[in-house]
Amino acid sequence: MSFNKAEIKEKVNIALNELRPFLEADGGDMEFVELTDDGIVKVRLLGACSDCSMSVMTLKAGLEEAVKRLAPEIKSVEAVNISSIA
Repeated sequence: MSFNKAEIKEKVNIALNELRPFLEADGGDMEFVELTDDGIVKVRLLGACSDCSMSVMTLKAGLEEAVKRLAPEIKSVEAVNISSIA
């Protein structure tokens, strides 16, 4: 898959900034970690998001939808520390 990583990273950060007020209101946050060559965005869950049972839903229904709207070439959004929630 060929895409401009800098452009995608900027779009991911736009999506994060759209969601950030809602995350912060609940004591959480997320940060961009990596964009893989196969179109997977990796983020780190922070604060209350790192151990919240709803983080998976926020990640998939919130951030992933927002990212795909801005960058449809992205396959998925994954959290690097999601195992701590399960």
